[in-house]
Amino acid sequence: MAKSDAKSDAKSDAKTNTKAGKTSEADLDVSKPGPSRKTGKHKDFDVEADELPEAIVDAAYHSGDYPYGKRMKRKRYEREIAPLQIELQKLNRWAQKHGERIVIVFEGRDGAGKGGTITRFTQHLPPRQARIVALPKPSDTEKGQWYFQRYAAQMPAAGEIVFFDRSWYNRAGVERVMGFCKPEETEHFLREAPVFEGMLARDGIRLIKLFLTIGREMQMTRLHARWHDPLKRWKLSPIDFEAIPRFDDYSRAFDAMLGRTSTETAPWYVVRSNDKLRARLNAIRHVLKTIPYEDKDEAAIGTLDHKIVIPVERYLEHGGEPEGS
Repeated sequence: MAKSDAKSDAKSDAKTNTKAGKTSEADLDVSKPGPSRKTGKHKDFDVEADELPEAIVDAAYHSGDYPYGKRMKRKRYEREIAPLQIELQKLNRWAQKHGERIVIVFEGRDGAGKGGTITRFTQHLPPRQARIVALPKPSDTEKGQWYFQRYAAQMPAAGEIVFFDRSWYNRAGVERVMGFCKPEETEHFLREAPVFEGMLARDGIRLIKLFLTIGREMQMTRLHARWHDPLKRWKLSPIDFEAIPRFDDYSRAFDAMLGRTSTETAPWYVVRSNDKLRARLNAIRHVLKTIPYEDKDEAAIGTLDHKIVIPVERYLEHGGEPEGS
């Protein structure tokens, strides 16, 4: 199909979906991002363009009120992550020795670096004890089950750490924004998620929840980079192309999710991720400081950067997810 034909079809699909009031997963085609590329006040954003406009590139690092002016140096990052990964091995051995069950949930915006951060947690851990769960969309059978059922089936056995690359919180984020569930289903989820997590905690599971966020222009640059890198394009899902035009919708949905599902038992922490290196280091530090494993070396862990990892209450007090300007 010619490129012009693909764009025409995409526009037709978008018009039909707008009239229907929602978007179906079948209507989203990663091979033709279509009108979703033209977003908000950044009308010149085009994921297929060879280069992004300078205004987007210049604003990317500081977008979303990011607190640092310069990126962390790679040498410093390599120097700091090595002892942290040694501490993760201690944590893993402690979990095996004592039969601990640990769940770490990673949620956040598309392109915020969830997968890369999880990789830095797990790359030196045995895969049999440190398991990554990234579930596909539910099957027809799973759609007829209790919503939490397929996630409950992935909970850790004794001595295991499970990393959720997205989780049951799909219902409060992508499903809500994309219209894949009814408003009453989202409302029911927001009431029931703390109950579900309370059950996990009472059964002895240690649950840590991290929400990774990036600014609008940073999201543009990362999605653009993925589209133009043949080795990274697989990371793009059809829904990713909806992230920019629906940026503000996601902001409102995430703020509601964070505010209503952060509890004393399972609090949310927000990780500001415009700088991937700082985000990875501090996400690991937060987990290491949260879990009371044996032989912990506080000097090796270092100081948690409270500009990067933020308790959800403080995050929401300062306005939460920034909307487009």
